Amino acid sequence: MLTDVGKYKRLWQSQVIAKVKEQAVELKSMSDLDGIMNRIGNARYVLLGEATHGTHEFYVWRALLSQRLIREKGFSFIGVEGDWPDCYRINRFVKNYSDTGENAYDVIHDFRRWPTWMWANWEIIGLMNWLRVYNERNSQSLKVGFYGLDVYSLGESLEAILNYLEKYDITAFDKAKEAISCFEPFGFEGSDYARATRRLVPKTCQREVIDLLTEIRRKITTFNTDPESVFNAEQNALVAVNAENYYRTMIGGGPESWNIRDRHMVTTLERLMNFHGNKAKAIIWEHNTHIGDARATEMSAHGMVNVGELLSGSHARDDVVKIGFGTYEGTVVAGHHWGDVMRIMKVPKARDASWEDILHAAGDGKNVAFATDRWKDDPLFEHPIDHRAIGVVYNNDREHYGNYVPSIIPYRYDAFIHIDSTEALHPVHIKPDGHQMPETFPWGF
Repeated sequence: MLTDVGKYKRLWQSQVIAKVKEQAVELKSMSDLDGIMNRIGNARYVLLGEATHGTHEFYVWRALLSQRLIREKGFSFIGVEGDWPDCYRINRFVKNYSDTGENAYDVIHDFRRWPTWMWANWEIIGLMNWLRVYNERNSQSLKVGFYGLDVYSLGESLEAILNYLEKYDITAFDKAKEAISCFEPFGFEGSDYARATRRLVPKTCQREVIDLLTEIRRKITTFNTDPESVFNAEQNALVAVNAENYYRTMIGGGPESWNIRDRHMVTTLERLMNFHGNKAKAIIWEHNTHIGDARATEMSAHGMVNVGELLSGSHARDDVVKIGFGTYEGTVVAGHHWGDVMRIMKVPKARDASWEDILHAAGDGKNVAFATDRWKDDPLFEHPIDHRAIGVVYNNDREHYGNYVPSIIPYRYDAFIHIDSTEALHPVHIKPDGHQMPETFPWGF
């Protein structure tokens, strides 16, 4: 016999399912995204999430929605949870710059940091080819870009700066060599450096990277190259500054390294918006834990901020739309531990009364899309609901006591896309560089 609490829970669940069923639209083709497009309206920032980093359908539906945003609403670029130097090579390829590789597959092969499957996959190759064809008909100023917003690429960014400045500014080149020589004893990927800064008499390279960024910004107007290359040089210097801070902070634990990372992503995003002009619009691809407002989860209580919160707090409400993605069951690409081989793992049916379980019932096992922020004043949605989150490290045998983030859904997202049964991504099988600090480390998202 159900207890009173159990009866209340079942009643609540049935009422929530009924509410969602009223609003949900079955998702079968691009035209079924019309409701989401209407919710986006004239927003300048559209944040597209994912419940995992290894699900085929999340990448495909984000690509389809991005294509509509680009064609119908004039969006300027896609910014992703990836390294700046790697994604900048994609940017140059899709804009058909010279010396960018003969095809998308060749460009993707340069992604060597674990988890390589996040961006080295056939789904991204398909998007790259679409962007390249789309951009062929546009002038240079109207070509749609592709950029990495993340902070991990300390070594690659310093190397890119060195190669650039050797051609254009020998004084700044000397500053870059000084910064690089400071990091050489520790390794460029941050882990050895981070541990070294915890010693009794720590040596840091903070001054060197800040001096480098200052020098580049001081001389930037004299660099005689195309504007995007100049932007790229300054961005790599900014990555070096924030990566040094990230790695040094990460080794001490606590939430601050997460905050440094998400603030860096927002800073990079705003720089890109300024670069693309007053009418710029951005599409952001990141995990739900980054794009959904942290204030609607336990993250806020732990002192963590994220991209969704920072953007929502600094722009008009209608300028920022956050769209979460989720799945009830399927398969996913992930690893059992950091640096593990890529594995296709089963994603079991969602936990009872979780957000995904509710959507499975509300959609009768179909894919659905709907707005969520209309329920902000509805008492049915005022309490946290368990919401699935799978990172690059995943063990499905722990599903029943982990992998869920309690969320007040209408305050975390403005809209949601639920793919009931999903399949794993299709990676381009590249062996990662075992000496590089993994992307998303140590958080998994």
